[in-house]
Amino acid sequence: MVFSILIPTWNNLPYLQLCIASIQEYSAFNHQIIVHVNEGVDGTLAWLKQQGIEFTYTPQNVGVCIALNMAYKLAKHDYILYMNDDMVPLPGWDTALVDMITQFPSNAFYLSSTMIEPEESANNCVLSPFDYGRTPELFQKEKLLKEYSSLLKPHWCGATWPPSLVHREFWDKVGGYSEEFSPGLYSDPDFSMKLWQAGVRYFVGVGNSKVYHFMSKSTGRVKLNNGRKQFVKKWGITASFFKTHYLQMGKTWLGTSLPQSPSKILTFLHRMRVKLSS
Repeated sequence: MVFSILIPTWNNLPYLQLCIASIQEYSAFNHQIIVHVNEGVDGTLAWLKQQGIEFTYTPQNVGVCIALNMAYKLAKHDYILYMNDDMVPLPGWDTALVDMITQFPSNAFYLSSTMIEPEESANNCVLSPFDYGRTPELFQKEKLLKEYSSLLKPHWCGATWPPSLVHREFWDKVGGYSEEFSPGLYSDPDFSMKLWQAGVRYFVGVGNSKVYHFMSKSTGRVKLNNGRKQFVKKWGITASFFKTHYLQMGKTWLGTSLPQSPSKILTFLHRMRVKLSS
């Protein structure tokens, strides 16, 4: 199975180069790579042209939502994967996703790879803290390649962030990423909620599909939208309630689809608290 891999980037060339080199070196399949270049004043455009890599472009930073939707227009394959430019996929990353896809009865799934991060995290869906370098220049590639397979994580519930994989059928059903969330804060749970509304019930983090995540924090360079408030206004619940009670984020995946919805009483009480606090 071949993916169309969408990568938004914003003047982050050393990270992007390492990300793409790792995709090319460690993928079992010849995936299509499509980069959206935001601004690109650091030589990104020239490098992509030199490498013959497909890209879309805006002269200003439009954020991830518009970037992904633009890049998607060039996608040739049925499986659409969103990856950030500060991620380094590791050997077996794509075959693990393909193996998982074969377990589902339909295209109604949403998958995430498992991130290895250098900083301690309260997020129990990632492997941390495992510091193999904070920048491409300091990246300890050989050490990571020797050790990553010993970092174990069972498959987990709650896929909602990149690297993330969805079938074209459902990308089209939900209309891609919601551009009202530009530049992108809370666009990930919004996309997952749209998939939920479209009937997706397999939201699975694949434990043996691993990527190293530098956590380069591009969000610190841009004025962010109030995504939390936007999510509540759009869906009537908080993103944290959605992730905990719908997606059951962080729980070990037991091979079954998620329940249809949390209890009506629990949801009603939560919606009332949201209204009272707004």
